[in-house]
Amino acid sequence: MGKRILILLLLTITIYTINAQTPIKQPAPFIVKGFHLDLRIQVMTVDALKALALKLHGYGINTLIMEWEGTYPFEKHPLIPNRYAYSKEEVISFIKYCNDLDIDVIPLQQSFGHVEYILRNDRYKDLREDQKDFSQVCPLQTKQDSLLFIDLYRELASTHTSKYMHIGGDETYLLGHDERCRLMVAKEGKSKLYIDYIRMLCNIVIGIGKTPVLWADIALKYPEAIKLLPKSTVFIDWNYGWDMNNFGDHKKLVQSGYEIWGAPALRSSPDNYFLTQWEKHFKNIHDFVPEAAKLGYTGIVMTSWSTSGQYSQVFESENELTEEYAIRHVYPLSGFNILIAAYAESIKSAKPLNIESFITGYCNQQYGFNADESAKFWKAIKTTPYEILHGEVKSPSLLTVEQLLDSSKEALEILYDLQPKKNKDEFEHYRLMTGIRANYLEFHYILQKVNSPEFTPAQKPAILDELKNLMMNETILDLHFLQLNKNFLYPGELAEENDLRSIRLKLLYDRLSGNK
Repeated sequence: MGKRILILLLLTITIYTINAQTPIKQPAPFIVKGFHLDLRIQVMTVDALKALALKLHGYGINTLIMEWEGTYPFEKHPLIPNRYAYSKEEVISFIKYCNDLDIDVIPLQQSFGHVEYILRNDRYKDLREDQKDFSQVCPLQTKQDSLLFIDLYRELASTHTSKYMHIGGDETYLLGHDERCRLMVAKEGKSKLYIDYIRMLCNIVIGIGKTPVLWADIALKYPEAIKLLPKSTVFIDWNYGWDMNNFGDHKKLVQSGYEIWGAPALRSSPDNYFLTQWEKHFKNIHDFVPEAAKLGYTGIVMTSWSTSGQYSQVFESENELTEEYAIRHVYPLSGFNILIAAYAESIKSAKPLNIESFITGYCNQQYGFNADESAKFWKAIKTTPYEILHGEVKSPSLLTVEQLLDSSKEALEILYDLQPKKNKDEFEHYRLMTGIRANYLEFHYILQKVNSPEFTPAQKPAILDELKNLMMNETILDLHFLQLNKNFLYPGELAEENDLRSIRLKLLYDRLSGNK
């Protein structure tokens, strides 16, 4: 008996020793490891799309959410595609390319808010919540708009093999705006107005054999109504660095029983051509990815916004729209490889990313920098990341535009002193972004002078000389931009981005010079 116990004991010790020496493979924290691509502006070439997909595949990304907007070649609704629309063959080829890389391509079709590009056309005027603000569908126009989105969803389903269909549903700020909706809100509340319409869209998606996905921000405002949506609905909880209850009672979403994915951001407000808040985005990855895993989210999707989704409208008369222009443009995705890599590194384990350690490693691997050079790089790109509003710097401590300009010039010097040993084209994007910011701050320094009560006509010649120098710098920056992005965006997009970036500078020069 004693001998048998001894044998069993030795066997137990042996098994324990083997298990202790064999590392237990931890399950991946997320099933869906995604990236969101916004093509509302800055439309990428097909080659650039495929290069991005290959890069994402190398990082272990298995899902790509495509916000095609006007670049999708809708055949039944030919007014929706814009000048940069891909052909159907290009879309099918790209999706096949992604599928061969084991990347699931989910189409994102905005179906409530953010539909200016559809509702601007008279064909769809009866669907508008407002006849001047074309951004949102009236949720009570269920017969007409359901027919529209049935068409759009079916065309998207014909080319996309994914089981998912993203219907948008975010930022529906016009809810209850028109007379019909106001009456319903007064009677039954905004939550019913929102949920009834979203439920109809979800059921359409389910009816064509897909699983509906939507942004969670508005649903969070009406947690009591969430349970009315189909149980297969997937919510994406997007958080770009704010409190978890920013949109509503977050706990109720988590406890709702629905599948949830999380979403940090790589580019988001207030980012624009003149400001990228690098440290904010790294911190967003550091904080939110582990939190999403902790909450049991089954997916994570890095969003990448080329614009805010708000538009400036130009009317040729009180009621006739000429054009809409995206209010905020951000530097193209070509300049953000480091953040894509940081996100990919973070989701491997969903542990808080060691930002400084990651940057040191990335700079060493990509550019051949030592630790000291990496620290200088990090200092340069994150320096004084503040906006200017009405001539004042929006910062925690008192800073002037001139001080902001000086810090930007110092950052530019650091970036030009650093000499990467490899991937030099990638590194050039940081120099260009910082150069664009320095020129912008120079312009704001001039704006402060001309807006001063002390500014007189006698000072105009000196100011015009300064503006001329800035326009010469802008020409150099434009050429640099074209060179770095010539295979990334289409030529028309490149020209438009350059024009819009310097329009205020040229307008001020023309006004002060009296150019006819």
